[in-house]
Amino acid sequence: MRLVLCWSVAALIASLSASAPGTISAQAAQDHPPAAFADPNRRAKLATAFPDIDQAVGEFMTRARVPGAAWGIVIDGQLAHIGVAGYRDLATKAPVTRDSVFRIASMSKSFAAMSILALRDQGKLSLDDLVETHVPELKNLRYPTTDSPRIRVRDLLSHAAGFPEDNPWGDQQLDVTEDALSRMMSQGIPFSNPPGVVYEYSNYGFAILGRIVTNVSGKPYRQFLNDTILKPLGMTSTTLEPSAVPANRMALGYRWEDEQWKLEPALPDGAFGVMGGMLTSIADLTTYVGALLAAFPARDGAETAPIRRSSLREMQQIWRSRPAVVTRSGAGGTSLNSGGYGYGLGLTQSCEFDHIVAHSGGLPGYGSMMRWLPSYGVGVIAFGNVTYTGWGSVVTQAFDLMAKTGGLQPRTLQPSAALVAARTAVSELIMNWDDRRADEIAAVNLFLDSSKARRQRQIADLREKVGTCSAPTSFDTVENWLRGQWTMSCERGGLQVAITLAPTTPPKVQYLDVSPAEPVPARATCR
Repeated sequence: MRLVLCWSVAALIASLSASAPGTISAQAAQDHPPAAFADPNRRAKLATAFPDIDQAVGEFMTRARVPGAAWGIVIDGQLAHIGVAGYRDLATKAPVTRDSVFRIASMSKSFAAMSILALRDQGKLSLDDLVETHVPELKNLRYPTTDSPRIRVRDLLSHAAGFPEDNPWGDQQLDVTEDALSRMMSQGIPFSNPPGVVYEYSNYGFAILGRIVTNVSGKPYRQFLNDTILKPLGMTSTTLEPSAVPANRMALGYRWEDEQWKLEPALPDGAFGVMGGMLTSIADLTTYVGALLAAFPARDGAETAPIRRSSLREMQQIWRSRPAVVTRSGAGGTSLNSGGYGYGLGLTQSCEFDHIVAHSGGLPGYGSMMRWLPSYGVGVIAFGNVTYTGWGSVVTQAFDLMAKTGGLQPRTLQPSAALVAARTAVSELIMNWDDRRADEIAAVNLFLDSSKARRQRQIADLREKVGTCSAPTSFDTVENWLRGQWTMSCERGGLQVAITLAPTTPPKVQYLDVSPAEPVPARATCR
């Protein structure tokens, strides 16, 4: 639905000028409407893909020899669909159920990041704090070069501390004691890069973040996480300790070796559990992913998540870039993925979607994936109980199947009252030029960049070609609250108009382009 207000710019000026400095009037509060979904049948359309997604998961389990799995589709924060298959315990042939609990490995990292941001929101630390301020064992850390910057909290959050990639080693460190972690840090940490230069995945770095949470909050990490994140979200099936999971709900982990499944013992929680020890259910993780999805779009209203909505969005932005990756499919198609790492979450951009948030998890006995599209309000989560279950391709397939339904569409950006008012005033000016009206709507640069007389002649020439035009009632494109494009229907064609408003109060027109309407080009693709 489009927001259409027929204010003149003069009326807008009057309404904004009437507001006292530092306050927001009732009209101004409506000046930044959130993006909204346009299709009322969106969820029903998406649901038609669920049987095909279930079939794709079943085929994947056979190919990858996954003993048991659970998967879910999250739409607007709700569990729209759940699937389960196979066994959580091969010895007893106990099936995976809706309530089965799996270890999610590195997907645990975003919980650590959320805990750090909770402390930041409480004013107890800054992301620019030196890590050694909160972890004394690192005060004497020997850096690789004399000009290396000292590690900050945000470097650990975005895998930019300079520590080496440590997945094979880190997978076996979950039960390391706090005393052992202190000794390890005191002995020094080798660097693969100077801090703050490149992305390199570090489980060690997230173990240190857990120590920061403990030292700053005065509570063990596990307790702070439970009190601050898990309880407020109602995640009653989520824990860091395998022994806390009821035996009749625990999905045991396996590896495929020598043409058979072998049981992988579950390491207990320890100092490295922060980076990969979390256990949870589909329902609980849906609540968590739903909270992260619900941070979009930015809007007025009460805060209900464990941390600020703005902090949740901060987690889901790129803070350390990664090299772009181009892949070719067997059918000869090409896909591009570019992006980086946020805080405990990976961010990518593809030909299809401009903002993809995800994290996978892999440990001996388990493999998991969570991926969602903030602009679309849709996510996919999946758990498997075989070592390093690789969910990436089947999750991509799930999104492709939902896209084919026509229901996977992003929210439509809504124009602000200022943009609508400017559209009305500019359109009136095009239909009937008036110098006073032109001066009213123009930012100081508009007629310096191209004189008023020149712009008037150009518009008159266009009008002569297309004839009388009618006032528009909608936008073709709204790029943001201060930039948009629309088409005016005329007797012999149409005019395409684009404007950008200036950062002034009231916001006047700093950019104006009027040209003959052209057919809208098809969206480019790199497949």
